[in-house]
Amino acid sequence: MDGIVTEVAVGVKRGSDELLSGSVLSSPNSNMSGMVVTANGNDSKKFKGEDKMDGAPSRVLHIRKLPGEVTETEVIALGLPFGKVTNILMLKGKNQAFLELATEEAAITMVNYYSAVTPHLRNQPIYIQYSNHKELKTDNTLNQRAQAVLQAVTAVQTANTPLSGTTVSESAVTPAQSPVLRIIIDNMYYPVTLDVLHQIFSKFGAVLKIITFTKNNQFQALLQYGDPVNAQQAKLALDGQNIYNACCTLRIDFSKLVNLNVKYNNDKSRDYTRPDLPSGDGQPALDPAIAAAFAKETSLLGLPVAAVPGALSPLAIPNAAAAAAAAAAGRVGMPGVSAGGNTVLLVSNLNEEMVTPQSLFTLFGVYGDVQRVKILYNKKDSALIQMADGNQSQLAMNHLNGQKMYGKIIRVTLSKHQTVQLPREGLDDQGLTKDFGNSPLHRFKKPGSKNFQNIFPPSATLHLSNIPPSVAEEDLRTLFANTGGTVKAFKFFQRDHKMALLQMATVEEAIQALIDLHNYNLGENHHLRVSFSKSTI
Repeated sequence: MDGIVTEVAVGVKRGSDELLSGSVLSSPNSNMSGMVVTANGNDSKKFKGEDKMDGAPSRVLHIRKLPGEVTETEVIALGLPFGKVTNILMLKGKNQAFLELATEEAAITMVNYYSAVTPHLRNQPIYIQYSNHKELKTDNTLNQRAQAVLQAVTAVQTANTPLSGTTVSESAVTPAQSPVLRIIIDNMYYPVTLDVLHQIFSKFGAVLKIITFTKNNQFQALLQYGDPVNAQQAKLALDGQNIYNACCTLRIDFSKLVNLNVKYNNDKSRDYTRPDLPSGDGQPALDPAIAAAFAKETSLLGLPVAAVPGALSPLAIPNAAAAAAAAAAGRVGMPGVSAGGNTVLLVSNLNEEMVTPQSLFTLFGVYGDVQRVKILYNKKDSALIQMADGNQSQLAMNHLNGQKMYGKIIRVTLSKHQTVQLPREGLDDQGLTKDFGNSPLHRFKKPGSKNFQNIFPPSATLHLSNIPPSVAEEDLRTLFANTGGTVKAFKFFQRDHKMALLQMATVEEAIQALIDLHNYNLGENHHLRVSFSKSTI
């Protein structure tokens, strides 16, 4: 996420933008705490005493820089993983909102978490900080819509409250089942991460541990609850369900294991009761702030994550990505964009002297299987790129719009075209159109491929693999320096010298190096594989 400053400004100068509409906010520090500010916008007044630098925690959070069209549901979903949301006030004209959580502890956990992981709504970074106000009192007549949404979400949340043995008729639960579930994901056309699983299964109780792995070319997981009753409920409700529309089907059984031994906290395994665990070799460590959030979250683990009303399927992840980590990692395509969505992208502001169909194929191929590329004959700074499906085009657009390629900031949008036409037989279009439908270089052809687990935003750090034993660090440093950038750091994976991390000076340099060197022949029939990494060296 280079280039985005994580500006969760806890305790930073606050509230000069805390303008209120249609609400009474009670603040222990304000002699104006009883004042109602009307919602017609003409006489909105600023609260005095808002510029204090005390930064004291509050269960009311002030959210800024919201996209204009964002809904109450999406803002509420930001808070759901951390506990019950008790009130919301949207300031539509100012692109701000206030969110009140049930407890200060939940608000602290939320701010700590989003200090480490910049939250995004509709692909825009947003900023969250404590409000100076300790309670949000809204005028319900002016705030009816928000209250209705809040009630709906609360109803779903209550309906999904983790079940304990006392609330279930004993006949419904077979005794002495394992608290550990074995989960297999069929038809895994889109990535499913550990965080997505945590979000879905947390609806049924406290998830203590998760281990993910690939076996027989299938993505699988072991997931442990605190109580076998929760495992039973989750299996009954989720077995056979699709995570995304028409794919990623959950197949769930009880494991013979009754306890999981998790050694590392990283993106493959996690013990939510032990935030202190190391990350293991070659894996990004959990940021200390996230570890702190996990520690706090263990006390909140019993609180379910609601499926937000309006989501497409029973499990559809809300766009606000209550699975905040999955969203931040950027590995989940936009839920609600079905596989049949628009597959063709329009890319503009390209460097027409440098760009080729092959370079676009390589860069966009990081996020999906590029089928065809056409550089426009009359407008050579623009191109149409056809991906294998709508989710891939959405992923590519989310990650590559606004990035620099050959020195120019490119713009990526969905095209109105349904396919990219090939030139008529015998017509020479100067090599501007290329069909990559049968390319051996597609990364995502195999359902369940490990590549689905490793889709990250462009970053200065690159992950290299398929390195032959004869190639040394110096060879690779020289090779990458020759792409025109500066190699800042390099590290072979300890246990596996076929893989390494290499850091360029900037994201733009890393993009250039990936375009030039992905599939580069290193000899001994080894073609170098290059992708973006979320680790740093």
